[in-house]
Amino acid sequence: MASGYTSASGGATLTREQVESILIEPLKAQAVVLAARPRLFFSNGGVPLRIPRLDAFDLSDPWRSENTLIKEEDPDLGEVVLLPSSLKSLKVLHRISNELARHAVTDIANTLGTAMVSEVARAFDAAALVGTGAANTVTGLANSTGVQTTAGVGTPTVDDLYDAEGKLMAANANPATAAWFMAPRDLTALRKQREGAGTGAYLLQPSPTEAGRLTLLGHPVYVTTGIPTNGGAGTESKIILADMQQVAVGIDAEPTFTILDQTYGDWDQVALRVVARMDIAPLNPAGVVVLTGVTP
Repeated sequence: MASGYTSASGGATLTREQVESILIEPLKAQAVVLAARPRLFFSNGGVPLRIPRLDAFDLSDPWRSENTLIKEEDPDLGEVVLLPSSLKSLKVLHRISNELARHAVTDIANTLGTAMVSEVARAFDAAALVGTGAANTVTGLANSTGVQTTAGVGTPTVDDLYDAEGKLMAANANPATAAWFMAPRDLTALRKQREGAGTGAYLLQPSPTEAGRLTLLGHPVYVTTGIPTNGGAGTESKIILADMQQVAVGIDAEPTFTILDQTYGDWDQVALRVVARMDIAPLNPAGVVVLTGVTP
């Protein structure tokens, strides 16, 4: 390859600093789940992460007089397991011609890194939010055991949002660290709702002091096409409200970016490969509220 990317030392495997600037930092910005600031846990050598949690603790009678026996309580402890050994990795491969690589060599990182970041971000968001866990893949928040659901929502209303927030607070989750996740279509439907018979002022007014920041009921909104809008009869989607400080993301391998200049030599092509292994789970499942059956 004319650029000289022929070995790890020559740039076939980018340095940590290069990966941070062209891949990891943009990925954090584009992957809405990571941008929402969940709790991150890093695995040592790919070992599964076992995070303890308190499932139940009965404090129905904690008050005692002076010099009286304190009642002993036995909490029910559980655990969240991230990155089981069977979990698959996220892998993306993109081939380009050597001609393109030579012509774009001065900007290869920005030009091709951007495309790879977008692909990886969309794939991780889809898995982290609505993944089914089938075939040893990631189980997303919407399909995690124990989350709260509201079915058959139809066209979402502001009342639906308040009901979801109510469920979140009833689960002792913190509204201050909660965030919405939804498809662009559903945010647009909510923002277009008006007072009265749909002819008055918009119900949701953006703040003129915070340009570009999307919020609903004071919670940040993360819009992603990773949530599909073709479920059910063909038009259904989901809206998720989650306390992100009670959501854990396990990281075995942060995204690594490698340039392969020999593998497709018979095609006179080079390949760009991104590999990552990450997992997600709610520490307090009831702190995640999922609206299902959302339609236009």
